[in-house]
Amino acid sequence: MKTDPDIRIDDYVFLHRKLYDLFRQKWSMQKTGSLKKTVRDSLQKSVDENREGLLHNLLFDMRTATILVDEIGLKQAVVCAALLFRPVLKGHVAIDDIRKNFGDEVAIILRGLKKVSDLAEKKSRVESENYIKLLLSIAEDVRVVFILLAEQLQLMRDAKEITSEKRLDLSIESAYLYAPLAHRLGLYTIKSELEDLSLKYTDRETYDFIARKLNETKRSRDKYIEEFIRPLKERLDKTSLKYDIKGRTKSIHSINSKLKKQKIEFDNIYDLFAIRIILDSPSEMEKTHCWQVYSIVTDMYQPNPKRLKDWLSIPKSNGYESLHITVMGPDSKWVEVQIRTRRMDDIAERGLAAHWKYKGVKEESTLDDWLKSLRESLESKDVDIRDKLGDFKLNLYEEEIFVFTPKGDLFKLPKGASVLDFAFAIHSKLGSTCVSGKVNGKNVPIKHLLKSGDQVEINTSSHQTPKQDWLNYVVTSKAKTRIRQLLKEEAGKQVDIAKEMLSRRMKNRKIDLDDPLLMQLIKKLKYKTVTDFYIDIAAEKLEVNWVIDRYLELGSKDIEHRDLSTATSADNFVIKPHSQDIKSTDELIIDQNLTGVDYRLAKCCNPIYGDEIFGFVSSQGIKIHRISCPNAHDLFSRFGYRILKARWSGKASGTASYTSVLRVIGNDQLNIVANLMSIISKEDGVQMRSISIDSNDGLFQGNITVMLANTSMLEQLMKKLKAVKGVKSVTRLNY
Repeated sequence: MKTDPDIRIDDYVFLHRKLYDLFRQKWSMQKTGSLKKTVRDSLQKSVDENREGLLHNLLFDMRTATILVDEIGLKQAVVCAALLFRPVLKGHVAIDDIRKNFGDEVAIILRGLKKVSDLAEKKSRVESENYIKLLLSIAEDVRVVFILLAEQLQLMRDAKEITSEKRLDLSIESAYLYAPLAHRLGLYTIKSELEDLSLKYTDRETYDFIARKLNETKRSRDKYIEEFIRPLKERLDKTSLKYDIKGRTKSIHSINSKLKKQKIEFDNIYDLFAIRIILDSPSEMEKTHCWQVYSIVTDMYQPNPKRLKDWLSIPKSNGYESLHITVMGPDSKWVEVQIRTRRMDDIAERGLAAHWKYKGVKEESTLDDWLKSLRESLESKDVDIRDKLGDFKLNLYEEEIFVFTPKGDLFKLPKGASVLDFAFAIHSKLGSTCVSGKVNGKNVPIKHLLKSGDQVEINTSSHQTPKQDWLNYVVTSKAKTRIRQLLKEEAGKQVDIAKEMLSRRMKNRKIDLDDPLLMQLIKKLKYKTVTDFYIDIAAEKLEVNWVIDRYLELGSKDIEHRDLSTATSADNFVIKPHSQDIKSTDELIIDQNLTGVDYRLAKCCNPIYGDEIFGFVSSQGIKIHRISCPNAHDLFSRFGYRILKARWSGKASGTASYTSVLRVIGNDQLNIVANLMSIISKEDGVQMRSISIDSNDGLFQGNITVMLANTSMLEQLMKKLKAVKGVKSVTRLNY
């Protein structure tokens, strides 16, 4: 039997041969040998690592390289850069030397990788600045991101060998950034694997449940697919079409999302799989053949016209082309059928970006347009980092609509886009002066939501300027970025006007302006920024003479017992009661080494001492969730930058008590509830808060809420409750 080192050596030999063959397709033996020597020399310089560590690093780099080849479809320059990234990062070889030996293309990619090399050091949480650097590298050269995506995928595949803390970091990054990036670049297979692995590492119970259900239903699913396909093949074989047809099960992550979104049981999901028909068609006949197959399928099975998705006529922005229809199959079950050509399937699996420019295939400029828009958004110095991140996430939209100008020009926008989004998509000046629109000949306001097929005309006025509430009417990053810039420019003008007004009035009253004293007044008036103070003066919300009077009073120190807050509205003034669920003990350590920080325990999962946990920065402060919280994956994918590391300290205080809800199911027999309550009452440190029991057809089920100190006590209590005669199951609920 082979040992682990032997297996690693076998992997090395296999990967070496595979990569060597790739480079020899285009490179000379001398150039290929130079690459091998550069990597080997770098390994020999890594004297701080043992032989096992060197082999591990080498295999990781080679596996990353094979992902680039097999799963993204990239060529020699990008693969070479991936193999040389570690030697460059360690300073074993200079980029100038790489340019001489391997060309400008490899050097450019490595320079981009160096800019984001700090991402390789997995931080304690998702840091906005690091992501801005990564996103800017996308805008410069998308090949950098292919390498980072491949590296992230390999890290996730190897994550079972690392600590749970590092696994959580990787999973958050994958769900929040890398999976959406893979989706936007059309790399659906990589996107699905990243999402599945992220779910596996953060909610293993749900992942295993769906995987087990899929395995249990595999035989019946395969039988149904065969029953659906058989008559279709008979009809298709009578044509001259060359094709493949197969059933494809949906990813575990997508099934989980459907379960949560539709709030249904696993057995009620009808579209666990899709039938895919892939045609071998010449380019000039692709659409004709796809629609021919569509006609055959819908002749045999009743289609649902509301679920027709035509990405043949107008492909998605990431290049995805396919025809999706839902038909009524045998046993009156709805089945999704995807029809595409071999070329379309290659792009759907590997992404348009893999073909774009670097393989010599000329495609639409949609990816160029997206990169340009992304660059403009990220390089704006007038936009807050978190706003930039939010705008970027908007750029990774899944659903699109297609609208037209009066001349028939096509624009692709995210679902939910407004007339104002459309105006900014055409030109910033048009957007900033937009007063209304005309959709299909009817006048509509700027916040009117557009639908696919709408023809839109923009009405403008030279007197129109952007308003703060415009940000609520737009969803595209281009519109949001430009509106913020224009608002900031306008605010700057208002500040100058207000400063000049205050200065002139003070001179008229022969008062000297003392900047520190004015800053003290602004602080007393509860303003967060000086700009907000001056904007209120310009808008006449603050009367200038009133401000000067307060300034004089503060200067004479005659206002110690006066309330300056009367200058602002008192409508929203509320004294908040002290919340009992706010905790500030040294039992919990947040982020690096912070103790004594106020936090709340999330009601959705009720964490207790000993659970694996994380912190989330919400509008109500820091909330602590269990890693297995039903909302965790959604928080990771949507708000990764708000996640904080959190862990329990080494020793519990012994005074803290936590809420936990137990679900008990059993036979409805005499005294069983009394026996359960008796066990709980006898447990030291356990207090029962409530109990709710229902009985039906000889079975009882109920929830018992208890207060206790840690997971060990909870596990011990559950074990004793399960031992009661007649009890079938005891589980911990998330609420």
